[in-house]
Amino acid sequence: MPLPIQVLIVEDHELARTGLSYAIQGDPRFEVIGECGNGAQALIMAAEKTPGIILMDIEMPVLDGISATRQIKETLPDAKVIMLTSQTKPDQVYEAFSAGADGYCLKDIRIERLLTVMDMVAEGGMWIDPPIAGFILKRVEKSAPQAIQGISEPPPISLPLQTELTEREMETLTLIVAGKSNKEIAESMQVSTNTVKTYVGKIIQKLAVDDRTQAAVKALQSGMLSPKA
Repeated sequence: MPLPIQVLIVEDHELARTGLSYAIQGDPRFEVIGECGNGAQALIMAAEKTPGIILMDIEMPVLDGISATRQIKETLPDAKVIMLTSQTKPDQVYEAFSAGADGYCLKDIRIERLLTVMDMVAEGGMWIDPPIAGFILKRVEKSAPQAIQGISEPPPISLPLQTELTEREMETLTLIVAGKSNKEIAESMQVSTNTVKTYVGKIIQKLAVDDRTQAAVKALQSGMLSPKA
């Protein structure tokens, strides 16, 4: 039996931390190895315990979750960070993924779904809660500078010149945005996982990003992917 994935919970409300920890510990796939109440403590605990997954709130005292994620990813690039927050502002969603987040979940998510998301992200997938993905896709569809009233839009993304993706690379990118792991992409496209890795590498190179999560966010921000009718 594989060892459980070690989880660090970063949440400034003690009651929420306790409840989340209790729920996660009931699943043999995961082991909660630490809890803390702000981003500064998260930096220390992440360095000490090197968790596989970090559940990160955004609005916290001392150091916010986005800043903490950015710093943690610099020293622990393999750690998977899932934002678990009530924040739905577009600028915070984009900032979170730009900082290196691997998933974005709202706090009203069912615990069963959260556990599934954690397992998927641990396998290399990406997750954006449907309500969040919904307004991102609407913004891409409208391609308007003020798609959401009262909220300023991030500046447009300037893509490098060599961004023309092949049909298979576009298909791969679409599945990455949908949160699929390499294995799931391979099954969907009926190719080997090595072929998928090649496609992903080409996508990262052409979009001039560091990883698949940044590629997905950049594709959404730039309007490369448009929702199908």
